Amino acid sequence: MKNLNVRCLVMFLSVCILFGALPFTASAEIEIEAPSVILIEAVTGTVLYEKDSEIRRHPASVTKVMTLLLVYEALETGKIKLDEMVNVSENAAGMGGSQIYLEPGELMTVEDMIKSVVICSANDAAVALAEHVAGSESDFVDMMNEKARELGMKNTHFDNTNGLDDTTDTHLTTAKDIAIMSRELIVSYPDILKYTTIWQDTIRNGEFTLTNTNKLIRFYSGANGLKTGFTDKSGYCISACAKRDGMQLIAVIMGAQTSDKRNVTAKRLFDYGFANYEFAQFDEVCDIPFSISSGVKGSSVAQGSGFCCVLKKGTSSDVKQTVEVSQPVPAPVRKGDIIGKITYTLSGNEIGFSDIIASEDVEKISYFSLLKMIFRKYFMF
Repeated sequence: MKNLNVRCLVMFLSVCILFGALPFTASAEIEIEAPSVILIEAVTGTVLYEKDSEIRRHPASVTKVMTLLLVYEALETGKIKLDEMVNVSENAAGMGGSQIYLEPGELMTVEDMIKSVVICSANDAAVALAEHVAGSESDFVDMMNEKARELGMKNTHFDNTNGLDDTTDTHLTTAKDIAIMSRELIVSYPDILKYTTIWQDTIRNGEFTLTNTNKLIRFYSGANGLKTGFTDKSGYCISACAKRDGMQLIAVIMGAQTSDKRNVTAKRLFDYGFANYEFAQFDEVCDIPFSISSGVKGSSVAQGSGFCCVLKKGTSSDVKQTVEVSQPVPAPVRKGDIIGKITYTLSGNEIGFSDIIASEDVEKISYFSLLKMIFRKYFMF
């Protein structure tokens, strides 16, 4: 999925050209029952709808999206493993709100901790995981804020790992920033979806039942994540995910008055996205021939790297591809060199391009090799 991100990097600006400007809110008529929302397509990051998405608000437990992202990064690097045991500290066990009632000194696997955070939004498990990864909650929070900066979350500041805000007024983010970190989590680590789609599960050898706080998982077709949140300061929040016909959407709602209004707004955003847009993926183009000047061979082949974008529904079949390589390509040519591009157009408008990549090394011919070739051509019979 990370490679797909790289290959689709040009998409966002390209779609801006196609549609004039993003987000596509001008003709949208959606009844929104929350002060801040955003709807994006996950692979490309294309914004399909937004309303006051850059207003800073309390995120409540949606904070845990960033906590989970850093936990998954630690899993990827081998710093921690799913089956290793987490030793619960007094600090973690003392968290209020949603919890699995961890006891100081209790041992639980990383995987069960992740399930507890994802499914029932356990504040104590979030802190225990943070301490296990970073050594202390404060060091983990520093990592959260550093990751937010790295991802370009310009209006976000985290004070803790779980979103409890009874003692802070500076734990703030925006719907847009939540969409950014949610996208990073599910695209880079799609394995998280096997937990976010669980309706009910158990821990402690079946003695403790976990029930998903995200009711959309059960009642909206295609819903596959991600995280709910509520405090008196935040109102009802959610970063919700749903996938249909190969298109993965993320809808973020902040500050709704009730959980029903939060969920209804998420459904309306998803309905709008699925009804009006489609995810279009154009595969790699293989064996594109090109000529080489001053090389040990006169020609080679290259590969088009593929392209993906979000289009108005029903238009992907009208996309045209134009291969452009300035030939001959001067030697030396290195495998992986960009030697041209494939331009994608719709109704005469460019919507993006993909690079054409050389498939092999071709060395520049030496002076003596050139003389040898001339000799063979003109003097050998």
